[in-house]
Amino acid sequence: MPSFDIVSEVNLHELSNAIDQTNREVSARFDFKDSDAHVEYTEDTLTLHAENEFQLEQMTDILHKKLAKRGVEIAALEPGQPEIQNRRARLPMSIKQGINKDVAKKIVKAIKDTKLKVQASIQGEQVRVTAKKRDDLQQIIALLREKDLGLPLQFSNFRD
Repeated sequence: MPSFDIVSEVNLHELSNAIDQTNREVSARFDFKDSDAHVEYTEDTLTLHAENEFQLEQMTDILHKKLAKRGVEIAALEPGQPEIQNRRARLPMSIKQGINKDVAKKIVKAIKDTKLKVQASIQGEQVRVTAKKRDDLQQIIALLREKDLGLPLQFSNFRD
């Protein structure tokens, strides 16, 4: 019976490479000279450090361009509130990994609303879809690509 998994994952290696490229570009740009602006990467968050809010916006644009070049979904980053004190500005960004229960329920409901003969089940932070026909699974993939669920979705583990 054909099946596939719906997941939301970020390639952490490509994310790390994009951050390194961003830091290199920021250190080489004239408008960031002597500002100690950089992107800090921890396990599940990014923190942009700069002197003011304008520089934070510039760094965010640079980071988004580098992520897009590397094939990392920008929607996987959720920016927080900028913290501005004296000559220091910080912008925390959380990295969204996995599909939470609410979004998984929306996915299952959207699949069931199609009236196709498929079964969708929530398995931890992913959703498994099975069907008798491969064409039904491809229709589900097309449907989910059109929907905006606020998460970048990948379709993996496709089996016949």
